[in-house]
Amino acid sequence: MRETEFSASGVRIERWARSLTRAGCVVVKDGRVALLTSNGREIDSAPVGAVSVGRGWLPAADSAIARLNGVRYRLTMGQRSRARDGAAPARRLLDVLRSAGVGGS
Repeated sequence: MRETEFSASGVRIERWARSLTRAGCVVVKDGRVALLTSNGREIDSAPVGAVSVGRGWLPAADSAIARLNGVRYRLTMGQRSRARDGAAPARRLLDVLRSAGVGGS
């Protein structure tokens, strides 16, 4: 089993204008991307190769737009998910998915 390539907690996950969770989790592990609620229930998941990802709508917010199974999600990352080097979580997510060959927006 491979180690987790990316994990961020405290993520606000929205589908269109509807908030699905304010403290969710985004995990990239074993070739899959999973969006989870704060209690670990799966919102959606898809193979890394089937996910498209891009920058968020608001330049000031640390957010990304991900499309899983044809559904567009806005992922707004929390400050507590910052890397030790200060890298923003949305930027790290984009880097991990793009290095895996995921199409970007």
